[in-house]
Amino acid sequence: QILCNKAENARLVVEVDNAKLATDDFRTKYETELSLRHLVESDINGLRRILDELTLCRADLEAQVESLKGELLSLKQNHQQEVNTLRCQLGDRLNIEVDAAPSVDLNRVLNEVRSTYEAVVETNRREVEEWYTTQTEELNKQVVSSSEQLQSYQAEIIELRRTVNALEIELQAQHNLRNSLENTLNESEARYGSQLSQVQGLIGSVEAQLAEIRADLERQNQEYQVLLDVRARLECEINTYRGLLESEDCRLPCNTCTTSNACDKLTGPCVANPCITRPRCGPCGPFGH
Repeated sequence: QILCNKAENARLVVEVDNAKLATDDFRTKYETELSLRHLVESDINGLRRILDELTLCRADLEAQVESLKGELLSLKQNHQQEVNTLRCQLGDRLNIEVDAAPSVDLNRVLNEVRSTYEAVVETNRREVEEWYTTQTEELNKQVVSSSEQLQSYQAEIIELRRTVNALEIELQAQHNLRNSLENTLNESEARYGSQLSQVQGLIGSVEAQLAEIRADLERQNQEYQVLLDVRARLECEINTYRGLLESEDCRLPCNTCTTSNACDKLTGPCVANPCITRPRCGPCGPFGH
């Protein structure tokens, strides 16, 4: 049971280590996704600043276009005024200098000047319109690309948020699993510790009993040795007494037997002289068992 408990504890420790490694892996993934999210948010903020700058630039360009249109209208008005004043002046001069030499055709000159100014104004207007059109197209393209990037970044942010939520849920589940495993491990350690203490107490009691039994065996062995010594001494004494009795039997006269027989008839056997029959009691001698 101790080996099985140790194997179970080792398996639980391995599972706890695996859970810790998994939580570390998920924590690393979460930190990576979080840093990526921060990078994407910083890029989005930069793109928003760029979009704001482009909006301001577009507003400035529209203001410049409006100012150029105002200048163009003012130039047209000034030109018209100058033409009118020139016409008035030339008309007065023509009326005054009727008899003078033939002058230059002012209408033709005015038409040439008008055509020249109109060509210049048309050229400037076309250039301004082309520049405004190109700038507007570029701004529109940048706005469209920025909008597309913004939408893609928003979609990525949503997906990253979903991933982060899923990772947080899985991380919480792993934390719960780790806590449950730690609780199970603590309970198992406490249970196995109590069982181990009980087993150790049982082993201690068994060892105490074995010590008592061993002491009893040693005491009985000593008593047995003492009894063996006593038996050996008794056997020696018995042999000595047997030898003495046999020597005494050899010294007795033959009439002792008749006397003993008469005594046996009167008083029973072994009453008058019991020492005569003691050697016939058996191998244990006159002392019995």
